[in-house]
Amino acid sequence: MPVYIALLRAINVGGTGSLPMAELKAICKGLGFSDVKTYIQSGNVLFHSDEAEKTVEEKLDAALGQKVGKRPGVMVRSRKELDAIAAGAPFPDAKPNFLLVYFLPEKPPADALEKMVAPDGEEAKLGTYEIYVHYPNGSGRSKLKLPALNTGTSRNLNTVRKLAEMAAALEDGD
Repeated sequence: MPVYIALLRAINVGGTGSLPMAELKAICKGLGFSDVKTYIQSGNVLFHSDEAEKTVEEKLDAALGQKVGKRPGVMVRSRKELDAIAAGAPFPDAKPNFLLVYFLPEKPPADALEKMVAPDGEEAKLGTYEIYVHYPNGSGRSKLKLPALNTGTSRNLNTVRKLAEMAAALEDGD
């Protein structure tokens, strides 16, 4: 049975879009997903499901929409996809916590980076269904403007690697 990693958009520790991870886990179990595990309070959940990736994505987004009042946006990836994303990180000298991967619901347009405004020296590269952004001074105070990121959700490279590692353990039955 495949292992999926769901990355939720607009789910936070507090404030708008707040959803305790215990509730996320319960929602996933209620949808019939098994071996559900969450990672840090920012909308990362791993599980087994026999259903197709897009079906899983749609069901989880709809269920979350009912719970929080608005669909947050869910991007589902496989372990192999996360492994490839981590391996394909284009900024080898970047600190992993300063390199964010923006997961997108669809392929970014070829011209996605043309409207980028990067006043602090930020760099970006297109992936298949993601955009990598290196924030040399960190993302917290960045004034980066890149409209293509608006529909996505980001995780730093450390988190992407950890999720891939957790998915591997889940595949191996740990």
